[in-house]
Amino acid sequence: MNIEHIEPKDIEKRSFEIISQELKKRQIEIPQDKAFVIKRAIHTTADFEYAQTLCFSKDAISKVAELIRQGAIIVTDTNMGLSGINKAELGKYGGKLMCFMADQDVAIEAKSRGLTRATVSMERASKLGQRIIFAIGNAPTALIELRRMYDEKIFIPDFIIGVPVGFVNVEAAKEMIMETDIPYIVNKGRKGGSNVAAAICNAILYEMKKGNI
Repeated sequence: MNIEHIEPKDIEKRSFEIISQELKKRQIEIPQDKAFVIKRAIHTTADFEYAQTLCFSKDAISKVAELIRQGAIIVTDTNMGLSGINKAELGKYGGKLMCFMADQDVAIEAKSRGLTRATVSMERASKLGQRIIFAIGNAPTALIELRRMYDEKIFIPDFIIGVPVGFVNVEAAKEMIMETDIPYIVNKGRKGGSNVAAAICNAILYEMKKGNI
């Protein structure tokens, strides 16, 4: 196995070159207007299945970008997801990141009501009274709660990035979001994760920085 000698500043660029080569080799075609999101998901996971399972509602990317320009909050379902999103880039538009999952009062309320912390966290987020992009990478119950509030006309999310990973209710929860008219980016199937949710946010922020969207 030959080792490539690459300057540290060029490693990411080289990674994306390899991803493009691999996609071509595998004869996988991806929409050019969504390629930067799909490739960053692959870059984060080294999993080429994202080229075929990432789903986008109509004008999804431009809608996220517009929300960011309006200073929308990004609410995550894990502190890992929160820490992975580029705060400096988001902050340029007046946006901020929030996660309620580790709040002690959320844990206490969830236990007393027999709910998951993710469910209570989504309730908390719905009461912020601001534009919100939800970046869900871990908890399908977060998506289920967002769908419940939507169905009951309690709260309509501005945008959902729904990429929780796992086995219990994961696939069904993602499908529940895609059945609505809520703008979304969702990864079908069991795969996902907080790192993927953060990668999708960052892909859009970086393209905005370049002036491409």
